[in-house]
Amino acid sequence: MTIRVIIVDDQAMVRAGFAALLSAQADIDVVGEAPDGRAGVEVARSTHPDVVLMDVRMPEMDGLAAAREILDPPVGVVHRPKVLMLTTFDVDDYVYEALRAGASGFLLKDAPPADLIGAVRVVAAGEALLAPSVTRRLIADFAAQRPAPRRGAAALRLNGLTPRETEVLELIARGLSNQEIAGRLVLAEQTVKTHIGRVLAKLGLRDRAQAVIFAYEAGVVRPGDPG
Repeated sequence: MTIRVIIVDDQAMVRAGFAALLSAQADIDVVGEAPDGRAGVEVARSTHPDVVLMDVRMPEMDGLAAAREILDPPVGVVHRPKVLMLTTFDVDDYVYEALRAGASGFLLKDAPPADLIGAVRVVAAGEALLAPSVTRRLIADFAAQRPAPRRGAAALRLNGLTPRETEVLELIARGLSNQEIAGRLVLAEQTVKTHIGRVLAKLGLRDRAQAVIFAYEAGVVRPGDPG
């Protein structure tokens, strides 16, 4: 099944480069482009993409506001694509707001081409994606805001996980995709999906963003840890 993508970015060269890269993939079809958030919302509504590549900072309407409109459409609009935010910054307030709005993840604009292609496929498959550098900064920022997390309470909840599930949680918190986790642990990707579902269910977590924060609270990962 072909993944339908639109690219929303105020730089024409960026749009052209991403479009050329993605269109060269047999399973990806770029069905629209837009130079700002407001136009991006309109293009998304008219083309019904599976994935929206959304720049964070743009004129007219920024990527965060556009993502909110796309992910929380008005009554009568049933299509809700996945939104992958593109940024030149590792992390800022937009990360938290966009994840709360329902964005599926973040990718740095200077990521290798293979990472962009992989990110589109990961998000289209219904998985969340956070670049490893973004997850590390998320943890560091969270640590700065809450310098003394209640590790005891969070760590106690870890007791319900198997050793393998704890291992999977750590890799989720480091920003690895299901495919990358499967490769790291030498498991089938479907097995990884099963483990992740159990981890989120056992810990009462909504998504990977919450898993990152929980992993910090429980001491599974710490600011400054290598990726």
